Amino acid sequence: MDYDLSLVWLRRDLRLEDHQALSKACSESNRIAVIFVFDSQILGKLKSKSDPRVSFISDSIREIDNQLKKLGSGLIVLIGDPEVEVPKVAKKMKANAVFFNEDYEPSAKLRDNAVLKFLKEENIKGFSLKDHVIFSGPELNKSDGSPYKMYTPYKNAWLKRLTPSDYLPKKGDKRKFLASGNISSLPVIPRLEDLGFERSSILVRSHRPGRKNGVGCLNKWASGLPEYHKTRDFPGLSQGTSGLSVHLRFGTISIRECVRLCFKSPNRGTAIWLSELIWRDFYQMILDRYPYVVQGSFKRDCDKIVWEGSRANFKAWCEGRTGFPIVDAGMRQLNQTGWMHNRLRMITASFLVKDLLVDWRKGEAYFAEKLLDFDLAANNGGWQWCASTGCDAQPYFRIFNPVLQSKKFDPECKYIKQWVPELKSLSPSEIHCLSLGAPQQPIKSFKIGRDYPEPIVVHSHQKMRFLQMYKRGSN
Repeated sequence: MDYDLSLVWLRRDLRLEDHQALSKACSESNRIAVIFVFDSQILGKLKSKSDPRVSFISDSIREIDNQLKKLGSGLIVLIGDPEVEVPKVAKKMKANAVFFNEDYEPSAKLRDNAVLKFLKEENIKGFSLKDHVIFSGPELNKSDGSPYKMYTPYKNAWLKRLTPSDYLPKKGDKRKFLASGNISSLPVIPRLEDLGFERSSILVRSHRPGRKNGVGCLNKWASGLPEYHKTRDFPGLSQGTSGLSVHLRFGTISIRECVRLCFKSPNRGTAIWLSELIWRDFYQMILDRYPYVVQGSFKRDCDKIVWEGSRANFKAWCEGRTGFPIVDAGMRQLNQTGWMHNRLRMITASFLVKDLLVDWRKGEAYFAEKLLDFDLAANNGGWQWCASTGCDAQPYFRIFNPVLQSKKFDPECKYIKQWVPELKSLSPSEIHCLSLGAPQQPIKSFKIGRDYPEPIVVHSHQKMRFLQMYKRGSN
C-alpha cells in the first residue's frame, strides 16, 4: 500500500457506497478515516435558520456516523473553513493522503485548489477524483478540442463514448476504517443548534434524508420508470417523477446507480430518464468550462437586455399570487415544500422572464434560496434555457402560454387545486380561464379579485413586449 493512513473528505457525496474517492483511498491505503466539514462560510450566507438543506445534511451524516460506528469507527465532523480545517485535521492525525471527489462550481474549485496547496505544503498528498458525473471536463470534446455548447451533439457523443465500465460500482473495503479508539478526540456530531440552525418543518416524504431513503426511493422508482415518458410532465401524478433530485444533489445515491438502473431493462421510459441524466452532466460541464455563466448570460450579448419588470410583479410571483393558477400552484409548492415539479420549474421561469419581464437572475436566486435540491449548474442552466440566454439552439421566441400549459399538463386541475385551495370549488374550465381576466359568466359564490387575485398581466401583450425587449437588448 502507498499510504498508511488516508482521509476521505465527504462533501456532496454523502454515502459510503459506490463512492469514487473512498474506493480509491481503500485501494491505496492501509487505514481510512472519513471526515465532513460544515462550511461556516456557506452556512453564514443562508437566509433561513430553518433551511431544510442543513437538516437534510445533518441527518444524512448522522446516518453515515451510525454506519461507521457499527464498523468500529466513526465520522469526524468539523465546523469552519475547509481550507483551514481539512489540512489541519490531516496534519493532526498524521495522515499521508486526503481523497475527495471533484466539484465543478467555481467557488468549490477555488476551495479545493487551496486545500490541495495547503496539503502539499504539509507534505500530504491530495487527490481529487471524478464521481459526481459520468464524464467530466475534456473527456467529451468536439473534434476540434473545444467543449460542446449544445445539448443534442453532447448527448450523442456521451452515448457513443459510454461503456459499462463507466457506471460500474466503485467498491471500498470497510475493514480499513480507522478504529474509533485511534481517532484522537473524535468530535461529537454537532446538533443543528450548535450550528445556529433549527430543524426544518418542510422536508416532504419523498425527500427524506440519508442513504437508506435514497436507495428506497431509487428502488421504488424502478417500477415507475418504464412509464416515465408518459407521466413526467403531469405534476398531478404522485409517482410521475423519480423524486431523486435531492439525493443526487447531496450524493446519497450515485449517478452510476441511476445509469445502471436505465440499462437494467431498457425501454422508452428509461431512455427519456437517461437523457435527463445526461442533461445533468451537460450543465455540470457548462459550469466547469464556462464559469462566467454564474454571473451572466451564456450568450454574452444578452447581458445588454434591459429588463423592464417591476418589483411588485416579482414579489407577486414569489408569493404565488399572480392570478395565473398554474404559476401560483408551482410557486406555492416551492415555498411550502422546497421542491417543484420540473414542468412547473419551466412554466414559472418562463412566466417570470417572458411575461413579467423580470431579469432571470432574480428568479435563479429565488430558486437557489428555496430549492432543497438546489444545484448551481442545473439551476443556472435551467433558468438560462427558459430565458433564451443560455446554450440552447431554440431561438428566443419560445414562450410558454400559461393557459395552454395548464390545460395540457393539468387538465383536471388536480395539481392546481392541491396548491391553490381557494379554487377547489371551481370547475377545470373555469380555472383554466381565470388568467384570461374576469369571466364573461359570473361564477357562483366566487369573485376574482376578492377570492383569488386578478391576473397581473395580459399574456399576449407581454409576449410582444418581451420579443421587442429581447431584440433591442441582444443585438
